[in-house]
Amino acid sequence: MTSRFIDPSEVARAYRDPLSWASLAVDLVPVIAVIAFGWSATPLVALYWLENLVIGLFTIARMLGSAIGNLLNLAAALFMGPFFFVHYGAFCYGHGVFLHAFATDGGDLPGPLGLIAWAAGTAPEMLWFVGAIVLVNLAFLAIDYFGRGEYRTSNPGAEMFQPYGRIVTLHVAIILGAGLAFALNEPLLGVLLLILIRVVFGVVLTVLRRRKRDARVEAVASVLDDDA
Repeated sequence: MTSRFIDPSEVARAYRDPLSWASLAVDLVPVIAVIAFGWSATPLVALYWLENLVIGLFTIARMLGSAIGNLLNLAAALFMGPFFFVHYGAFCYGHGVFLHAFATDGGDLPGPLGLIAWAAGTAPEMLWFVGAIVLVNLAFLAIDYFGRGEYRTSNPGAEMFQPYGRIVTLHVAIILGAGLAFALNEPLLGVLLLILIRVVFGVVLTVLRRRKRDARVEAVASVLDDDA
């Protein structure tokens, strides 16, 4: 379990958890959007951008949750929470401006609320898909973070840096997907590559989440053995 690499047994172990399957299902939902509703790259990248906003809000909830029964974490959360909101918000805004320019060939520079309105309006079904993302994140917060006691070993600093990798991954996926679409003159292949990269990233996150949980269980068991 200490390996830096992921092997099939780890993946199988991680997906014994129903929450992992729920996360994978949401990651694969865009395939339905592309096939059933004819989504192009624009609503797809808009969905992933809105997902980053949702994750940012849940990150603040996790930062505050880590303060339960811990005054040091509470002080850190009260300081880091507003900083994260501004910094991550600005990061997402810059990312959103890039996506808007990428999808619309420029035009007027929208404000934060304008970007959200643009992203939500790129497809009639958008809010349903965003709602599914919110529900899965609620399940992870309630079952994993609070129900399984993850908040007891968490801290605001660690939680604050978690979401940034997703934005970088999305940037890379857009560049690769667009490159493939332009090179082959096949927009659908670019869209499917974007989804594939996002799904693989989700699987890696699921395995790392399981590693973290196993490490926490092993640490607790070690303490109990020492006490015995």
